[in-house]
Amino acid sequence: MADTYPSSSLATQLALDIRRYIAQAGLLPGARLPERSLADHFRVSRSPIRAALGQLETQGLIARQPEGGFTVREIPLSDPVQPQRLESDEEAAYLQIARDRLDKQLPEKITENELMRRYGLTKSQLSSILRRMANEGWIERLPGHGWTFLPALTSAAAYTQSYRFRVLMEPAAILEPTYQLDRAELLRCRDEQRALVEGAVFTVLPDQIFDANTRLHECITNSSGNMFIADALRRLNRVRRLIEYRKAVDREQAHRRCVEHLKLIELLLADEREAAADFIRMHLRDAAREKASIAS
Repeated sequence: MADTYPSSSLATQLALDIRRYIAQAGLLPGARLPERSLADHFRVSRSPIRAALGQLETQGLIARQPEGGFTVREIPLSDPVQPQRLESDEEAAYLQIARDRLDKQLPEKITENELMRRYGLTKSQLSSILRRMANEGWIERLPGHGWTFLPALTSAAAYTQSYRFRVLMEPAAILEPTYQLDRAELLRCRDEQRALVEGAVFTVLPDQIFDANTRLHECITNSSGNMFIADALRRLNRVRRLIEYRKAVDREQAHRRCVEHLKLIELLLADEREAAADFIRMHLRDAAREKASIAS
């Protein structure tokens, strides 16, 4: 995986992105920060991630562990990174672009100048938004000039089908003979889910809930050892992200699902895979019924 920026500037940018990531996910002190997972999340190699983590260690935001790796430290009250992210002008513009894309108000191909004029953004703001959209997988840069939007789920019928597909796929992933649990990543996901259950689910933005839940489900399928199952869920999550933004968020339902996530994680940690497969099947079917009842 090739990096497209000089390592020093990329590491500095990644350090800022990881700080934001820690805040958005509501990670608690002691939460693990695996290099491989961060590299996959930000779509870079592990070398600049390692450099970025070194910068954050120097800043006192994270701590190096004797056995290797890093964990989140207690964040001082004066630290600019807060555990919750309020909706800024940049965030509002990002969500408006998502809504306009779903409503087919934006062409498939568009330039940065067009986006800046349409949404009243500075070049710096737009660069941040485009980087986020590209990381999330629903836009990519065209060779030479401009950007193109990638396919996304836009209909209720397709959304329902996506859940039916997951009901078939995710329990099967757990039962694969090549299944090997990524324990470090699952423990990090458990930290995120605990933070949501303990109250963050009622205060964070909807995309933060989506990202935390997506990381957990992808951790489970990635552990299957089956590249086709893992890739299928990653692709599906990219195209369903925008329609998730459109749906109203029932915080009580979201809280209940996070409680179920913690139960699922404990089953996996105990290596009770058949019980975990049955549980995730029920979890996904119930979630599909609940979300289908919420107007798009």
